[in-house]
Amino acid sequence: MQEHPSIELYVNLSDEQQNTHVEQVLATIDLDSVVANTLQNAGITQQVMLTLLITNDEGIRDMNKQYREQDKSTDVLSFPLLEQPIVQAPEDQLWPPRVDEDDTSLPPSSETNTTFITPPGMITNLGDIIISWPTILRQAQQAGHANTTELIYLLSHGILHLIGYDDHTESGYQAMVGIQQAVLQKMGQKAYRG
Repeated sequence: MQEHPSIELYVNLSDEQQNTHVEQVLATIDLDSVVANTLQNAGITQQVMLTLLITNDEGIRDMNKQYREQDKSTDVLSFPLLEQPIVQAPEDQLWPPRVDEDDTSLPPSSETNTTFITPPGMITNLGDIIISWPTILRQAQQAGHANTTELIYLLSHGILHLIGYDDHTESGYQAMVGIQQAVLQKMGQKAYRG
């Protein structure tokens, strides 16, 4: 599989033949440019890395159930390692910062949440993105564009969540879609229509 300086990439579908096919498709896309263009459009200049897992509907459904308590498959999941957004945007476009563990106004938790701290001089690890390959195929067909267009759109979407954007408000959704469209354009893809 191709090396990516800013992405730790894993492909885990139902069999090796499918894994190989997806790896071949991924080799046709400059995934690192998707990361760089998304960050540039969001105004992030620091050096970062992330983990990307391409899986099947069952795999993403299991993670969605375990971590979000939603027993259904989805197209993309993002798990930020950051305690607070690093993107500079209006508050209504961002996810809220995590609660400080040192806040004594809250009862002590039986589970300990360790804060992830990037050592000085090291690349910031943004977190993990999980994308369902079968959902990419379905959504691309429904939208009438290439699978690679869908993958770029969803990867950019996941990155925006990792840096702090939240699409649960109209303002956040519009900001994210605008950046995702700009990334598609910069990558030579036609605009997304969903």
